[in-house]
Amino acid sequence: MICDVLHPGQLATVQDDGRVGHQQEGIPVAGPMDRMALRVANLLVGNDEGAAVLECTLVGPTVRFDEHTLIALTGGDLAVTAGTVPLPLWRPICVPAGTMVSALAAVRGCRGYLGVAGGIDVPRVLGSRSTYVRASLGGIDGRALRRGDRLPIGNPTELGRRIANAVAGDRGRDRVTIAHWGTSTSLLPRYASSPVIRVVEGEHTTLLTPESAQQLWSSEFRVGAQSDRMGYRLEGATLALKAPCEILSEAVAFGTVQLPPGGNPIVLMADRQTTGGYPRIAEVASVDLPVVAQLKPGDRLRFRAISLAEAQRLYLAREDNLRQVRAAIALHHH
Repeated sequence: MICDVLHPGQLATVQDDGRVGHQQEGIPVAGPMDRMALRVANLLVGNDEGAAVLECTLVGPTVRFDEHTLIALTGGDLAVTAGTVPLPLWRPICVPAGTMVSALAAVRGCRGYLGVAGGIDVPRVLGSRSTYVRASLGGIDGRALRRGDRLPIGNPTELGRRIANAVAGDRGRDRVTIAHWGTSTSLLPRYASSPVIRVVEGEHTTLLTPESAQQLWSSEFRVGAQSDRMGYRLEGATLALKAPCEILSEAVAFGTVQLPPGGNPIVLMADRQTTGGYPRIAEVASVDLPVVAQLKPGDRLRFRAISLAEAQRLYLAREDNLRQVRAAIALHHH
């Protein structure tokens, strides 16, 4: 099966679960900005949770499949249609061969995910299909989609075929059909344009002046225009250290909040570097990374400190919910 790109959108890239195991060589993980959205999109179409999908930013692409196809849309709402039919998020959908699937523009959030039964079957580079544009790795020649690209789609799993047959039902394969079931709202991230983001205090939080430490928790920050997949530059309160300090470069993670000399924090994101020498003043709890990923320039956020134990509890609860979803889908289509 082939997915033809008729219009590339603003920034659409192929992403899977990331290029794991190469950070010691200086190669970033990349992968999805909203990992929860990628995982659920794949569950809804019967794929392995880490299979490759399209990540679409702000203005999505227009694509066309040459065969009847099972898809799922998750993450931000990009007002996607199949022909003239508006498509919902977080549900399996069957689209007929030749139907144009178009993502118009972000209505809510910043990034939408298009999962396809069988996954996007571009070659793996260092074990991953994820696109890392800065080094031209993965995806389609290491770049964002262009008009005329042809994306190969893998073979659906047996579960994917059963889901597709159940969704299409007796109405056949010549019309758009939408499943009557989808992901429970209780499982979904708390997307918002001005969220409170839960963080664990960082290695260097104590280096902040008392006033700056108070501002870190009480101030509202704005996502700056220079934000991208590498990091979100925050504007607002300017934070300061008690005294200048020299810090050795150390490993950083998705969600590390660094404080460069200018005093405006940076939240490191999916395409982050592997090490950093700026003070690490906070670490975003993994359950709130999808919420940060859906913020666009001009949106605002606040930080709230939680303990490491609470961050771990929230993570384990989310993973337990995902296990239940995975088991329920498999049981329903056994």
